[in-house]
Amino acid sequence: MQMMTRDVLLEMDQEEEDDDDGDIGLDNIEQTAVSSFGALESQPDFRTPEFEEFNGKPNSLFFNDGQRRIDFVLVYEDESKKETNKKGSNEKQRRKRQAYESNLICDGLHLEATRSVLDDKLVFVKVHAPWEVLCTYAEIMHIKLPLKPNDLKTRSSAFGNFSWFTKVLQVDESIIKPEQEFFTAPFEKNRMNDFYIQDKDTFFNPATRSRIVYFILSRVMYQVRDNVKKFGINKLVSSGIYKAAFPLHDCTFNHKSEDVSCPSERYLLYREWAHPRSIYKKQPLDLIRKYYGEKIGIYFAWLGYYTQMLLLAAVVGVACFLYGYFNQNNCTWSKEVCHPDIGGKIIMCPQCDKHCSFWNLNITCESSKKLCIFDSFGTLVFAVFMGIWVTLFLEFWKRRQAELEYEWDTVELQQEEQPRPEYEAQCTHVVINEITQEQERVPFTTWGKCVRITLCASAVFFWILLIIASVIGIIVYRLSVFIVFSTKLPETLNGTDSIQKYLTPQTATSITASLISFVIIMILNIIYEKVAIMITNFELPRTQTDYENSLTMKMFLFQFVNYYSSCFYIAFFKGKFVGYPGDPVYWLGKYRNEECDPGGCLLELTTQLTIIMGGKAIWNNIQEVLLPWVKNLIGRCRTVSGAEKMTPRWEQDYHLQLMGKLGLFYEYLEMIIQFGFVTLFVASFPLAPLLALVNNILEIRVDAWKMTTQYRRMVPEKAQDIGAWQPIMQGIAILAVVTNAMIIAFTSDMIPRLVYYWSFSVPPYGNHTHYTMEGYINSTLSIFNVSDFKNQSKGNPDPKAVIPTTCRYRDFRNPPGHEQQYKHNIYYWHVIAAKLAFIIVMEHLIYSVKFFVSYAIPDVSKSTKSKIKREKYLTQKLLRENHQKDMTKNMGVIAERMGAVVENNLRPKLE
Repeated sequence: MQMMTRDVLLEMDQEEEDDDDGDIGLDNIEQTAVSSFGALESQPDFRTPEFEEFNGKPNSLFFNDGQRRIDFVLVYEDESKKETNKKGSNEKQRRKRQAYESNLICDGLHLEATRSVLDDKLVFVKVHAPWEVLCTYAEIMHIKLPLKPNDLKTRSSAFGNFSWFTKVLQVDESIIKPEQEFFTAPFEKNRMNDFYIQDKDTFFNPATRSRIVYFILSRVMYQVRDNVKKFGINKLVSSGIYKAAFPLHDCTFNHKSEDVSCPSERYLLYREWAHPRSIYKKQPLDLIRKYYGEKIGIYFAWLGYYTQMLLLAAVVGVACFLYGYFNQNNCTWSKEVCHPDIGGKIIMCPQCDKHCSFWNLNITCESSKKLCIFDSFGTLVFAVFMGIWVTLFLEFWKRRQAELEYEWDTVELQQEEQPRPEYEAQCTHVVINEITQEQERVPFTTWGKCVRITLCASAVFFWILLIIASVIGIIVYRLSVFIVFSTKLPETLNGTDSIQKYLTPQTATSITASLISFVIIMILNIIYEKVAIMITNFELPRTQTDYENSLTMKMFLFQFVNYYSSCFYIAFFKGKFVGYPGDPVYWLGKYRNEECDPGGCLLELTTQLTIIMGGKAIWNNIQEVLLPWVKNLIGRCRTVSGAEKMTPRWEQDYHLQLMGKLGLFYEYLEMIIQFGFVTLFVASFPLAPLLALVNNILEIRVDAWKMTTQYRRMVPEKAQDIGAWQPIMQGIAILAVVTNAMIIAFTSDMIPRLVYYWSFSVPPYGNHTHYTMEGYINSTLSIFNVSDFKNQSKGNPDPKAVIPTTCRYRDFRNPPGHEQQYKHNIYYWHVIAAKLAFIIVMEHLIYSVKFFVSYAIPDVSKSTKSKIKREKYLTQKLLRENHQKDMTKNMGVIAERMGAVVENNLRPKLE
């Protein structure tokens, strides 16, 4: 059979090289593949009456005989009914498809084709894997299957001793019944009697059957050209030979199946997981894992656990926010800014060249009040808390993940993973395996691998430089447009003091730049997604896990720079290198570096975070919910209303949206980017965990809703953990300590205020007799003589206004007339020393606590380790006992036969 298939492929290849319209070898191909269309070719007509004759139940999950279960569905458009003049191209596609299907039959799969009820151009090829095929490939794929019922496993609660409190949140076990647990072992055909086979039809559950069939579909060839193999359903779908390939949902999401034997798991998931009324309930993780596979199950387990932990962070963050909000009226430095006799009489120097004028400090009154909310002592406490919280989250998640590995039987999964079919197809070089000392095939030599890695790294580096270039463009925009707003806003808002209090040139620049930055981020994100996939495909990782981890690192590195670069600029670069009014620093020799408000850049960083986090959440919801819903709605409107009730299960699923192999990858990426915002810059925005909590509560149910109602069923996949996302989160957690310490030290004004507060009796800070913040604003604004302006940096004062002799600017420098005028004064160096000391102390304190917590909390709990060892021991004992029983039985049979032989030989002699 295999030799016949090989001949079919080569003949088809030869025919394509000779003549597109020729018939060389075509009869052989058609003869081989015609059995796949037995049901279709025997039909005189393809309309609904005959469809009803063979399919009495539209929601049937079986072939027309009602016995063989549909494990997969392939969809293509009949070339003979296409309205096109490309006859040669259509004929090529038909022959490739027929060769592919003939090879599927050679591999033992059963195929049955049926025309669409709604569109007779569409043909649905139903695929069934018989028992022998399932057993063969279960052994090849090392799939673990039940040996005997296991009474050791008990489901652990994520809430531990508080399970009594969360009983109302649990899934109703009378609706979703707990799964029976088994001892399992990798399947072997020659030890079939050891396995718990009560019914061959249910021994392999639907998810496992679909996974095995997809494994076959991904590796079957359809063409060989110049010794290059072309194979796999993915290539056939991407080239348009097939329009879709998918496993079936077991029923409609809003109604139970009429088949009593069908568990209607999709309906149960929608009712108890995806429906809005279940938003307060825990997720039915075991049923999610059973229906969609461990890969999707572990994602929702992680997302649910992350959301639970965010609840604590959100409570502390809201408490810190409320502390700042209720104490803003006690903010002395803000009162000084707003006071007409203090801030109203302080004239600030122009912040740009020529077009900007002198301005009074009290116009920043409203922003200084808002800044008091976020730049408070509560922010420091919250930053320290979040540094410890993220460590607790990661360590407890490792323990929870280990429990799921035990409960879902994926402890030794990495040893079982098979190479990707794309990798196997490129294995043309022979090398000696260092371990086995045997020959094996690899896709490229060591030198070729180095070349590929170098090219991939160069491509990623180029795109990172492109992002940095876009960030530079945003900075140039900020510097340019600030001049425009400084000139136009006072004229535009003349007489509207209520608006002018809030819409200052700094605020307008910040908001517009943040919006433009968000748009650029989303555009680059869409383009780079395709580029990253191309780079990873070229790199050719060996296994699917290696592929996803490689793609994950590339995508996250890009997204990290893409999403966080503007925040890093505002937090650590803006306003830090501006010089002073008489000698400003110019960027690119042309643009004067922008300055922060007198209160610092913390409020602008908060604005940037709010816009990006909020805009990203809205954009993702539009992409994930609205677009699939609209597409499915349009598809339903196009269907014939009278035929909807008779549409078979496979056709209903075909009109749903495709999630794609990387659909889950984007879900992870979205959450990890959010995790970065929550941890890296939380010192500037204590409400970030609250926003993330609300978003995640909705995200879980939105993802559940779209998977159960809007998308085709995905091929179930195994997964042991969350992959490369775990070390990425650990890296973010380490970096978050540094960023938050630097935000408090360099972006906020907390350290200068503390230095002033504790140095009240030491000149030049003050000669107060008690601890106070009075006079702080005046002490932090240096004096500049207007006559010292250079022509290019001189402002454009109002002709009607009196030009001041001096103006103030944000810095710690000596006044004019001093022997070291405009040089940094002693206060500046004291503040710098205090900032550096604060960073060192805070980092060492939090890192010490993190190290202690990581050491004190083992990745796998003692009880889970004991359960894993106990189950492994009992499994080996069971297999050994079964083997001994078989040996004893066989020895008994041999002894009986030997006795019979001896008796037959001795009887004549005795007679």
